[in-house]
Amino acid sequence: MSNDNDIRHGRHCVFKMHVHLVFVAKYRRKVFDADAINLLRTIFAKVCTDFEAQLIEMDGEDDHVHLLVEYPPKVAVSNLVNSLKGVSSRLLRKERPDIEKRYWKGVLWSPSYFASSCGGAPISIVRQYIEQQQTPN
Repeated sequence: MSNDNDIRHGRHCVFKMHVHLVFVAKYRRKVFDADAINLLRTIFAKVCTDFEAQLIEMDGEDDHVHLLVEYPPKVAVSNLVNSLKGVSSRLLRKERPDIEKRYWKGVLWSPSYFASSCGGAPISIVRQYIEQQQTPN
């Protein structure tokens, strides 16, 4: 895990982007136990690495998980989410066949998800900073 003040550099950009993601099990079924959450943490970290992203934090309860991911601007959040959900469903089914019977007709995740950008200054401060810029005459 990285230091919170690390700013990443791309070829033509400097960035520090984080997204808070929440994935819910289909029909909020009670699917996960502590071992499943730990396995998901490992799976999510590997998928993030494939996207040149980093899983900063991950935890969950028996029917949903929360992730905090730092990602580069070239990655679309929707593509990252699709990969995270697809790979985790397939690998969890493979590694924990006992959980598969708790899936809803072979489906682990609800098709929807929550995503929120986070980190940095609050919107009100950024807005105030932009408003205070000196417009040239």
